Amino acid sequence: MTSGATTTQEVRALEWTNNRLRLLDQTLLPTRVEYHELERWPQVVTAITSMQVRGAPALGVAGAYAVVLAAQELQLLPLPEFREKLTHAATTISAARPTAVNLGWAVSCTMGAWDAATDTSQAIALFLAEAQKIEREDIEANHAIGEHGSALIPAGATVMTHCNAGALATAGYGTALGVIRTAWAQGKLKGVIATETRPLLQGARLTTWELTQAGIPTTLIVDSAAASVMRNGKVSAIVVGADRIAANGDVANKIGTYSLAVLAKAHNIPFYVAAPMSTVDLDTQTGDQIVVEERAAAEVSSPQGVKAAPDEVGIFNPAFDVTPAEYVSAIITENGAFTAPYSDSLQVGAKSRG
Repeated sequence: MTSGATTTQEVRALEWTNNRLRLLDQTLLPTRVEYHELERWPQVVTAITSMQVRGAPALGVAGAYAVVLAAQELQLLPLPEFREKLTHAATTISAARPTAVNLGWAVSCTMGAWDAATDTSQAIALFLAEAQKIEREDIEANHAIGEHGSALIPAGATVMTHCNAGALATAGYGTALGVIRTAWAQGKLKGVIATETRPLLQGARLTTWELTQAGIPTTLIVDSAAASVMRNGKVSAIVVGADRIAANGDVANKIGTYSLAVLAKAHNIPFYVAAPMSTVDLDTQTGDQIVVEERAAAEVSSPQGVKAAPDEVGIFNPAFDVTPAEYVSAIITENGAFTAPYSDSLQVGAKSRG
């Protein structure tokens, strides 16, 4: 294993400050750490679609604050027109990335706060309070996920992870990386193996950077090396995040997750999914109903701006895949770690959420 840096630093993907949303531009990592202060809600939509901010929980928080920005922008309108235009903005924000259920969920929660408002000023205050609550509860949930997940990690373990499900993908601390960070703090973890996660290299650019900030020993591998690494007995468990979890336990996550799950089962390695209960979509019965976002062909044909394929070749670039529940050893949430049958256990978890 290669050693990470000895310094520790809390990474923040976003924060509300001076009535603006301050975002870390994740497309520039790891070579540049640059924040943007967004004053208008369409800027947040652009940041979401361009993946300056990404990760299901972080998208939810960003979406909630985008509603606040929209309300601020429209506050001088008469209340009926304010409601109409704000509803349109909320619909656009929710649709910015369709696979991540947290985005629509958080926007809906924030918009629901205006039922108690009598004027636009009061509505803005209520929206802001709800968005801040969503942010605060996400951080609390991530720490709880870390505790529940760490209990499943054996002493001296080497954990593999895919994409980035850390503080960069949440309001803070992380889901899959929250499990890893907690296990590391408890002295249980030997190190981490991170997959590069093509085509946008979230594992290489983001996860390794984040774990380095936390001082956790990390080794980066190309995606196609995962099977060989597992076969050689170098992986104790795999922990990934999720963008949407169906009622039956099927999991939508970054493309390549399904491959790792199948390989994990073939090599008798536990495969864990870590996500807050807000990522569980009980209205979606199975993974077959999850809309999988397809992204621009240039992400594959010209990765990082470098031409790598002829113009004539066809490109298929799904951002996510769906892992059937049968390959998932446990789904780790802030309310505990749930096992199959997920159609029963996730219902219990949802009731615990209240």
